[in-house]
Amino acid sequence: MTKPTLLSRIVWRILRGLYRMRGYKLEGSVPSAAKFVFVGAPHTTNWDFVFFAGAVRELGVTPSFIGKHTLFKWPMTRFMHDMGGMPVDRSRKGGYVQAVIGAFEAADALALVVAPEGSRTSDGRWRSGFYHIAHGAGVPIVPAWVNHDTRRGGVGEPIMPTGDFHADLAKLAEFYRKNRPDCERFEVLARQARDELPDIPRRRD
Repeated sequence: MTKPTLLSRIVWRILRGLYRMRGYKLEGSVPSAAKFVFVGAPHTTNWDFVFFAGAVRELGVTPSFIGKHTLFKWPMTRFMHDMGGMPVDRSRKGGYVQAVIGAFEAADALALVVAPEGSRTSDGRWRSGFYHIAHGAGVPIVPAWVNHDTRRGGVGEPIMPTGDFHADLAKLAEFYRKNRPDCERFEVLARQARDELPDIPRRRD
């Protein structure tokens, strides 16, 4: 196995150092499954990246994330891979969902970290790409939450997708509302799960 680049090791140490400096407390643990989709919410600040990067390291997880294949060109190729990047060419037939499902099928172990809201300006609804990936790959969804005001976060029990997006979304909404009853976004998520709000259109590229 090739040793990670010095830059990637430095970046991971900085991220873990910032996580510990902020004094985050983490509840729960990751599943024993070798492959899963790790969803984090709410996504409201750039500190989310620091929290989840530090949290996965504290949990002993080697995280992966989806990135456009153009980001993996020299001289960033090794660094992007060492940071857990998975290059995906969205222009190929089937789009990124099928490409990531293929990556799951080819891997012995894979923990894909996803922010299902898509952006910090989300209204609370989730995009469905993470769900189609998990269902297509036959892997569980592991929910994680964070509260930057209290410096607390947690990991929930894995949820195996059944193929009924809204029913499974309701389970996720229940978990997040229980742990973050103060967060209005999860009330919106619950409404989406009840099909009271339109889903965000799925990307076809």
